[in-house]
Amino acid sequence: MRAGKLSIAAALLGLAASIALIRWFGFHRVLAAALAVGWRGGSVLILWQGVLYVVLGVAWWALVPGRPRLRVLVWARAVRDAAANCLPFSVVGGLVFGARTATTGGLAWPMASASALADVTLEFLTQLIFAAGGLALLMAERPDLPLALPIWAGIGIGLIGALAFIALQRGSAGLVRRPARRFGMPWLTTLAARILLMREELRQIYATPLRFIVSSALHLAGWIINGVGGWFIMRFTGATIGLPAALAIEGLLQLMLTAAFAIPGFAGVQEAAYVGIGGLFGLMPDTAIAVSLVRRVRDVVVGVPILIAWQIAEARRFESRRPT
Repeated sequence: MRAGKLSIAAALLGLAASIALIRWFGFHRVLAAALAVGWRGGSVLILWQGVLYVVLGVAWWALVPGRPRLRVLVWARAVRDAAANCLPFSVVGGLVFGARTATTGGLAWPMASASALADVTLEFLTQLIFAAGGLALLMAERPDLPLALPIWAGIGIGLIGALAFIALQRGSAGLVRRPARRFGMPWLTTLAARILLMREELRQIYATPLRFIVSSALHLAGWIINGVGGWFIMRFTGATIGLPAALAIEGLLQLMLTAAFAIPGFAGVQEAAYVGIGGLFGLMPDTAIAVSLVRRVRDVVVGVPILIAWQIAEARRFESRRPT
């Protein structure tokens, strides 16, 4: 409960910071840049987001042995991102929603949970590669950048953390099982049994390196597609910025957002990151905030119908199981 309150408080503080930034750089200028997208630009952004969901759904599907129905994992991935973007939960909450959707789509819960965990791990690893590419592009343009060393250090720490997380996935059951036996806690015993089931599924996933190669390539393609979508937004809002610079901004932006994963919707962090990183590439502050706002509007326009459809499906499933 306390963690939930802290998360909501952080989101409210972030929202206040976003409003303060908009007022500081001029509400009318930000709004004019955001409205310049128009309905045609908005349609392109929505369709492009759909392409991204398909690619990321295939990346998840490639990890699962036995090849389940592709549309189930594409839909689960869409629900996962919609929940993370539109509901007052962190990215972890979206991951739980996605795994739940995969389970109701016919995938056994141990494999749904294990594959979702492996998928988010690969997504993070490829994100580090994408961010490293963005930093390399930035250093080519600004070789005297003083922030380069701390960012490289952050990428290195993230890589070590990801590898440690993979090791934890392979041996986490023992960490819970030993205290359960020692202190006689039934709920810990149950948790250890569930983790053991997930570990067996993870073992199957990790046993085939080809799955990781294919999924990693698709995730990296997903980051590039996401970066191109950000470039579309910049162009639609009037920014004269090249595609390589837009990809560099996206890579560094995602690195900062990952550090703020506990804040629902990255409230305030996304706007501040766009202003700070975009300024290094010549993106004006009011345009940078407009880009962030358009991105949020796109996420809501795409995410809310997905969540409504998902909730309707959940309600029908509940009604079908209710005793007469």
